[in-house]
Amino acid sequence: MREIVHLQAGQCGNQIGAKFWEVISDEHGIDPTGTYHGDSDLQLDRINVYYNEASGGKYVPRAILVDLEPGTMDSVRSGPFGQIFRPDNFVFGDWPSTWCHFPVCISSCLALLPSQAEAVSSTGPSLCQSSPSRCLMPRT
Repeated sequence: MREIVHLQAGQCGNQIGAKFWEVISDEHGIDPTGTYHGDSDLQLDRINVYYNEASGGKYVPRAILVDLEPGTMDSVRSGPFGQIFRPDNFVFGDWPSTWCHFPVCISSCLALLPSQAEAVSSTGPSLCQSSPSRCLMPRT
């Protein structure tokens, strides 16, 4: 069975991703705290495709959330399933100086990927993002 490392990038990707985790958690009987409250063994059958099981029987999404604006991450954290994610898997920059912090965000994201992938035996990717509508590098 293949386990998925889910990557959410940008405002649109994080909005889509937040809804994705609400739906997938509901399908698997996982509440906003990461606790299983389902009513069928089928819900747990393939739960390790998207989740790691943490201490206390909690399920944590195998996800990395990235944006250059911290406000997007604050919005995800304050959402219905915002507390289910590992806090250190949020990667964000400082939007007023996007052109300067973009490489830092990318390197932070790339540093997290191996730790997520090494925890599973057979990894596949999943990406939620939108096409950039503006140039990320400053124009001279």
